[in-house]
Amino acid sequence: MVHGKLTERLSMEKKVAATLRRLLPRLEERFKPHVEPDEWQGFEERLRRNFPQLFEGLHFLYGDAYDFFFHVESILASATHMWIDRPSELKALDALREYDPQWYQSNRMVGAMCYVDLFSDDIQGLIEQIPYLTELGITYLHLMPLFESPEGDNDGGYAVSSYRAVNPDVGTMEDLERLATELRHRGISLVLDFVFNHTSDEHEWAKQALAGDEDYQQYYLMFPDRTMPNAYEASIRAVFPDEIPGCFSYRTSIKKWVWTSFYNFQWDLNYENPEVFNGMMESMLFLANQGVEVLRLDAIAFTRKELGTGCQNLPGAHVIVQAFNALKNIAAPAMAFKSEAIVHPDEVRKYISKEECELSYNPQLMSLLWEALATHDTRILRRSMERSFGIDPQASWVNYVRCHDDIGWGFADEDVAAVGFDPLQHRRFLSEFYTGKFPGSFASGEPFQEDPVTGEARISGTCASLAGLEKAMAEDNDEEIEWAIRRILLLHGVVMTIGGIPLIYLGDELGMRNNYAYKESPDKMGDSRWLHRMRFDWEASERRGDFESIEGRIYGGFSRLVQLRRQNLAFSRAETEFVESGNPHVFAYFRTHESLSVLVMANFSNQEQSIEAWRLRQLGLRKTMVDLVSGKMVVAARELVLEPYDFCIWARPT
Repeated sequence: MVHGKLTERLSMEKKVAATLRRLLPRLEERFKPHVEPDEWQGFEERLRRNFPQLFEGLHFLYGDAYDFFFHVESILASATHMWIDRPSELKALDALREYDPQWYQSNRMVGAMCYVDLFSDDIQGLIEQIPYLTELGITYLHLMPLFESPEGDNDGGYAVSSYRAVNPDVGTMEDLERLATELRHRGISLVLDFVFNHTSDEHEWAKQALAGDEDYQQYYLMFPDRTMPNAYEASIRAVFPDEIPGCFSYRTSIKKWVWTSFYNFQWDLNYENPEVFNGMMESMLFLANQGVEVLRLDAIAFTRKELGTGCQNLPGAHVIVQAFNALKNIAAPAMAFKSEAIVHPDEVRKYISKEECELSYNPQLMSLLWEALATHDTRILRRSMERSFGIDPQASWVNYVRCHDDIGWGFADEDVAAVGFDPLQHRRFLSEFYTGKFPGSFASGEPFQEDPVTGEARISGTCASLAGLEKAMAEDNDEEIEWAIRRILLLHGVVMTIGGIPLIYLGDELGMRNNYAYKESPDKMGDSRWLHRMRFDWEASERRGDFESIEGRIYGGFSRLVQLRRQNLAFSRAETEFVESGNPHVFAYFRTHESLSVLVMANFSNQEQSIEAWRLRQLGLRKTMVDLVSGKMVVAARELVLEPYDFCIWARPT
């Protein structure tokens, strides 16, 4: 067995070397005259370094094709052409990032996300609001989908009609390039979505397919009758079973069934066709050349399909990303990938590495922060983080309290069962709690895609409303308002200090609450996620400097957390050591960088909680220490008492 694998590896290495020897002179002849010799040398070094990963990926995907070599040359030629077109300022950024390849692990990285039209009307308006972002300390800005998409049926912009045209309601591609430049000059990396599993049915490829062009019909997965769709669906779980049973939609104009994993206007791409891979790679590098520094790879788990499987998280899905990764390392090495895989936590981690996605959303942390807040119990949170937080040391998490989407209870059943809870009943409880149905709940949220049989649901709502601020203000209850503010800052305190990049949904730093007006809009009613996708309240932002106002108290707390992060190297990198606090209500972890170390503690209870003195000494606290958040003194010889929803950081020797 070992001998066979070694032989296979040596055979692959020979193929890689032989192909590169054959290809490189052809590339040099075609492209080298158009660039300076030193510049070509740097490109060639990156090509040699990354070609093995690229070749092995393409060989896995297309090695059985008789014209395999032609496809490798075509893909590499396209990438080289895109590199030659890359602006000189971005090539300079490439050089900087090669000296600092883990730039995204800096403690100075603080992320924010928003919709352009809801935050600032258009891209020009966003450029004018960059000072607000810099004031907040943002260095990473994720803009929700802004590419051209159909009117009406567009899944919030995730049904893309063109990857090279911006929605005219918010601007032009020239505006986007200028925004990227302005952000970069102020130390902010632009992040956009790359929807590469599917396109809109109004994409040019889809239009050609609908017109009967058989070549373009091969860009998608289409079948003349239900034979193959039925065979695939025998082992596939539909994404939205209540709304859209199955994964195929019939188009009468071509009399074919089209693979549509999500909605019938989103056509899944056929990555068994190398022309699809090449076309999407060109779009990817086009965006890199506009100044995009991070691409969020949307629906990453769905890109590979195989009969008899669930068609999620297949090895081929990883290979597609690995090949894309090699190409961007050759032609645009300043750019990083971010994985969006809302799947089992064990599967999420498999996409995170220097060879695939350097960054990944951490949906499990999001769901478990809200779980701990509802139960006042951190046992599931700690167990899950201990088991699944560790990733490739060259990669990093992107941690968040909420995003543009719903909050799903995507934690592992085995972690819930390990602390004595029934997973199904626990999810039902959480859904009832955050929709305000559970007695004593502080939350104001709405269900998203509720299952009437099981009672399970995902949750919509702003951070402030789910944390109790909306209800407390309606009742004019000052004590509850204070607790709601503490909950908001507790949650964000964790994402600011745990390993990875913290991500703020803009508006949460002001305590913006649910907007129920979406129910009056024909385009939005029925989709409760618009409850928390409202226009940014610039009038409320004017009160952020008034620390007697609710907005000022929350914004001031956010600013303090951002500065604590930026001023302490212990919050670099993703490595986090979770520890037993001795109290199930208190979540605790160490962050360490060389000789710097801090102990973070978060009380998820609305009651005072104590940590015994011997535990403090066991965790290495000195006789007297100062909480970096509140400035309070801690005496390790005495029992530590944490206030309700307290969030504390103590420096300690390594």
